[in-house]
Amino acid sequence: MAQNKTQPTDLSPGEFIAAIEPTSRREDALALDRLFRAVTGFQPVMWGPSIIGYGQYHYVYDSGRQGDFLATGFSPRKARHSIYIMPGYADFGDILARLGKHKMGKSCLYVNKLADIDLEALAELIRAGLADLNQKWPVQPT
Repeated sequence: MAQNKTQPTDLSPGEFIAAIEPTSRREDALALDRLFRAVTGFQPVMWGPSIIGYGQYHYVYDSGRQGDFLATGFSPRKARHSIYIMPGYADFGDILARLGKHKMGKSCLYVNKLADIDLEALAELIRAGLADLNQKWPVQPT
């Protein structure tokens, strides 16, 4: 059975963030790292070359496919930050309404810059997403 393409690596999240350009994107990544650490209590782990994850879970689908994946995290992409907090099992519309300027993907949010959003709402969303995920697939620390 095929494995996930995105796997944990030995890359250093700190070194990855230190190399982000431009400076404003790096500063946002540092702020996101502090926020995710504070909210989750987990240490960051690089997943693939560009995703910083906090916590992980093991899933088993009805098809029999199974694997491990990051519980929550982010990737400071060139155009915008991808924030992975939406497991897709619950409706967090009330929190999203307070978040600020963002776009939704299937299981992530896209944010141009942190100045566009309410970080308290983001923290609440991370907590709610982890709690919801943990009900379906137990979340483990990293």
